[in-house]
Amino acid sequence: MAPLLAYDQFGRGAHRVFALHGWFGDQTAYAPLYDALSPNEFTYVCPSYRGYGGSRELRGEYTVEEIARDVLALADELKFERFSLIGHSMGGMVVQRILADAPARVAKIVAIAPVPASGAPFDAETYAAFQRAVNDPQIANAIVDFSTGKRLSRGWVNHIALYPKKIARDEAFCGYLPSWARSDFHREIEGNPVPILITVGEFDGANNEALMRETYMRWYPNAELSVIANAGHYPMNETPVAMATLIEDFLRR
Repeated sequence: MAPLLAYDQFGRGAHRVFALHGWFGDQTAYAPLYDALSPNEFTYVCPSYRGYGGSRELRGEYTVEEIARDVLALADELKFERFSLIGHSMGGMVVQRILADAPARVAKIVAIAPVPASGAPFDAETYAAFQRAVNDPQIANAIVDFSTGKRLSRGWVNHIALYPKKIARDEAFCGYLPSWARSDFHREIEGNPVPILITVGEFDGANNEALMRETYMRWYPNAELSVIANAGHYPMNETPVAMATLIEDFLRR
């Protein structure tokens, strides 16, 4: 039996939700939302992937497919037969992989600044920069700064950019990159009727409204798109109350 991912939990409500973090995050990624969430209605389970955060000591293949298997194993352990999914950035691709693997178990999806199921539209130069970000804090800083519109405090940008060096194994941080950037399984989810809310920050330099209309909005017949004002790639941090409200309004419907 595969080892279980470590996770944080918030709430004990009947609607069960897995909240999956991005490449620069861990199980604490959704903590800024807690004060605005409804713990009596929802149970939020926020796992860390292998090599990250509370699961730092778990080695693995470091792929989107492996994360999906691990989350489904955790759902089995928690006896969550059916659940909703939230996924940020890289986690936005993971929630689609879970949908492809276990469609009957997924009630709703919220995809936040998500990577499409067709991968990231990186050219060779950009991909190489992301590879170097593992060991070059200036490049990591530039990635975070660009993705949030080059408008936020240097201290916060540095915190997000350097966070993986504090909580993740380098082999994991580097290892997940080819999987989320270069995978393409969009034909497996194309036409799936799951209700899905796609959210992007107005200042996100990469995972923006145009990309979502070319991918998610074409693939999912029951998709909605919301552009979050005054946010970039990290609306959980930048506009937490607005993000929490948007999530729960959608999940309640």
